[in-house]
Amino acid sequence: MKSLEQFTSASRRSNCPYAGLVREAERTGPHLGLRVASFDVTAPAQFEAAITETARDENGALVLLPTPQNSANRDLISALAIGHRLPTIAGFRFFAVSGSLMSYGASLPELYRRSAFYVDRILKGEKPADLPIQGPTKFELVINLKTAKTLGLNIPPFLQQRADEMID
Repeated sequence: MKSLEQFTSASRRSNCPYAGLVREAERTGPHLGLRVASFDVTAPAQFEAAITETARDENGALVLLPTPQNSANRDLISALAIGHRLPTIAGFRFFAVSGSLMSYGASLPELYRRSAFYVDRILKGEKPADLPIQGPTKFELVINLKTAKTLGLNIPPFLQQRADEMID
């Protein structure tokens, strides 16, 4: 069975914004043939132990949730994961730039541009409560080919063609 490890800061706490995502992954994983485990990493020193534990499974991989802890330590996490030959995916481009194998998620620049329109409307007198809630509309796939090569992975051409950005 393949394993899918997730680093989650306070994932088990009900006030964690990713608690539902973690529970859903744990519920769905076995149906996909995946063993899902979460690590509640709250300090940089804990990343090495969690990655070493994950590396014990020859089919292990990491999913990094965009917590402040993971974002702040993305260079360390990527270096440790590459050292243990673990592929890593995360939700934002800056993780792939730091060495994760790939990222797929909402485009942060696009989110910031769209939020400027909301600020403009509020400054012109509209009530924030009257503005509709909007989700992201642009998602981006970024693949780090340098990391793929280091891990001995071949990225299929169809996936490379779909990528918004390839990092060499």
